[in-house]
Amino acid sequence: MSLPITYEQALELLKEHTKTDSLLRHAYAVEAAMRHFAKLKGEDEEYWGMVGLLHDLDYEQYPEQHCQKTPEFLKEAGFDDAFIRAVLSHGYGLCTDVKPELFMEKVIYTVDELTGFITACALMRPSKSVMDMEVKSVKKKFKDARFAAKVNRDLIRGGCEMMGMELDQVIAETIEALKPVCEKIGLETIA
Repeated sequence: MSLPITYEQALELLKEHTKTDSLLRHAYAVEAAMRHFAKLKGEDEEYWGMVGLLHDLDYEQYPEQHCQKTPEFLKEAGFDDAFIRAVLSHGYGLCTDVKPELFMEKVIYTVDELTGFITACALMRPSKSVMDMEVKSVKKKFKDARFAAKVNRDLIRGGCEMMGMELDQVIAETIEALKPVCEKIGLETIA
């Protein structure tokens, strides 16, 4: 799996289409989670990371057409159909009909929502950090439908099932993934 652009060029592409700090932080969080799961599986961390980094490329400019403009942006940058398919799979059942089939696709489908949920949990903690976060505290918030009410918990559960992993394990790995980038995603580094 080769990439047509460098990481620096991918960041430029992201920032060309995304200006909002919260959306940039989300892209960095999903990138970190993708890199982490790629490393766990012995896969290409750079490739998986770039899928995560660029997954919401059209969201800020075209929220009503999310995932419809992204293929065009990615094709212009030289990305192939496999990369574009992986990116589009994160919107399965929401804004695309691209069903996650590869493990990488199942991961982005799952961690897209989960990284946001874990970040919201961290922001509610006195430490404002993931450094001292435990799975049980995330699970407690997960059960509270009023907390981060827009997060689709069924999607996360279904994604874990697709991945063949327990929810607790996916939460634990995602927390670990966010620790090295906590400052970059707006969280505290010291608990």
